Amino acid sequence: MKAGLIAIAGAMLCGLALSGCKPAESPPPTPPRTPTVIPLWPADLEIAKPELTGPEETGPVDHLVGGRPWTYVANVSRPTLTVYPPKGRNTGAAMMVFPGGGYQVLAIDLEGTEICDWVTSKGMTCVLLKYRVPHSGESWSKVSRRYKLPDVPLALQDAQRAMRLVRQRAAEFAIDPNRIGVIGFSAGGHLVADISNADTSSYAAVDAADALSSRPSFAVGVYPGHLWSGQGMTLRPFNTISRSAPPTLLIHAQDDAVDDPRHSIAYARALEAVGVPVQTHIFPKGGHAFGMRPTGQAVDQWPDVMEAWLRSRGVLPKEAT
Repeated sequence: MKAGLIAIAGAMLCGLALSGCKPAESPPPTPPRTPTVIPLWPADLEIAKPELTGPEETGPVDHLVGGRPWTYVANVSRPTLTVYPPKGRNTGAAMMVFPGGGYQVLAIDLEGTEICDWVTSKGMTCVLLKYRVPHSGESWSKVSRRYKLPDVPLALQDAQRAMRLVRQRAAEFAIDPNRIGVIGFSAGGHLVADISNADTSSYAAVDAADALSSRPSFAVGVYPGHLWSGQGMTLRPFNTISRSAPPTLLIHAQDDAVDDPRHSIAYARALEAVGVPVQTHIFPKGGHAFGMRPTGQAVDQWPDVMEAWLRSRGVLPKEAT
């Protein structure tokens, strides 16, 4: 969300390039030492509200992952992003995290802060997006007993606005605007696809930040859903594909009983069809919503796969040999 002129260059050079991201020529300046919380929209701006059932709340979920419960956030009407500085040497790269939760709630630790712990340990800035829920993307309606699209694409609006704000304020956070990517889980993985393929803005411009590109420089989708149509290898009609989508990595488990791995496979084939570089890893076991917690399954290796991919794309520097 930062530095206007730098951000425009970043969008042109890397956000739209398919050959990888070129690291900065010299080490970026030192970023802030503590996390920074930033409101996504001006306080006096009226924005569309999700289908709230009460005030914003946070609480535990008893379903254990890696032997521990996880934490949800519900009824988010005023979205924010939290910028976590890198640990150790700053590489200048940044990853924006979209937690999952079916577009109903946000798995804010399992698929949010715990992901940022890994991201920052690799010398990257992590940007955690707390986007509007519930029903901010295609989600299950208890009233109609079917999946439905929202009248306003709230989650996509928040994601695009967040990317623009990060680019506008890139210098402040010592981020290279050419290397700002996204990673999302489950419904957040669908949001990764949504922002990656959006050729136009989903909302009217609010300020100067909205003149910048909202296209991520690279994208990682982990057990994404809301993509596959359920027929053959086609996507649901509302999922459009752009030739300008960024290089993409997809991670899934074969035994995912919530979001079939064909969500990733169908999306990968659609990207390949228009010439977008995509790499897909389907692990034999792991289920759904494993985050980065150890499960004792082969899927525990997926962060290593992602790190190798980030280095191969030039997002992270090559390891010394």
